[in-house]
Amino acid sequence: MYLMTRLFQLPLAIGICLWLSSSLSFAETATMSTIAPKEAATMQANNQAIILDVRELNEWQEQHIAGVIHIPLSQLQDRLPELSRYKNSPIITQCRSGKRSAQAQEALQSAGFSAVYNLNGGLNAWLKDGLDTAKR
Repeated sequence: MYLMTRLFQLPLAIGICLWLSSSLSFAETATMSTIAPKEAATMQANNQAIILDVRELNEWQEQHIAGVIHIPLSQLQDRLPELSRYKNSPIITQCRSGKRSAQAQEALQSAGFSAVYNLNGGLNAWLKDGLDTAKR
């Protein structure tokens, strides 16, 4: 009987661990919302959201989405007060491909910003969809 109990406990323990880890992964992805470039463009054009470009200055100077707020990811923590008026408004984070903007999204959410979206695919996807940019 003791051996049967032990044999049953191991698969049960493994199952519980797997269930908990999948729940945590789901919780993490549930808070990491993305938005398609065309939807982001529409929201920006209708003044329903701001776009935050977190690329470095040299990247932004080469090409950027018109009307964005530019704060490089490396400066975001120090410059959060500049965004305080958008704390309860939709913010779309954007970089070249979506990786740095995902980090910015997480930082903004941790700072209490309520509606933060990551531009799916970044500026690369924006350009692929044929959307306009400004060049300096």
